[in-house]
Amino acid sequence: MSLNVVTLVGRAGQNPDVKYFESGSVKCSFTLAVNRLSRNSDEPDWFNLEIWGKTAEVAANYVRKGSLIGVTGSLKFDYWQDRTTGVQRSKPVIAVDRLDLLGSRQDTEQHQNTHSRDDDGEF
Repeated sequence: MSLNVVTLVGRAGQNPDVKYFESGSVKCSFTLAVNRLSRNSDEPDWFNLEIWGKTAEVAANYVRKGSLIGVTGSLKFDYWQDRTTGVQRSKPVIAVDRLDLLGSRQDTEQHQNTHSRDDDGEF
């Protein structure tokens, strides 16, 4: 028996990148920042998410940079050949089956405003 299930809770690293295909399919991609439970780690782990279909439409409409979300899916690897070097490359991707919107709109807006102030260095 084998099992490939990934469950993560974190904040969207950017607004979703949405692609609509002629076939009617919808694909949504973005990164998710997940904090570790370790006291020594201030840096989050970053995960690439890939979402298809109606769940992708929900993500496109409701997920924004800083949104607190939960995802469940499976780990897969995308493979490609580097055009410059010809070397085969790969990256891990979470193929999301379930998306949970965990934070309220107000929570997301507050999180975005906090990071905007931190990034600008003006506040």
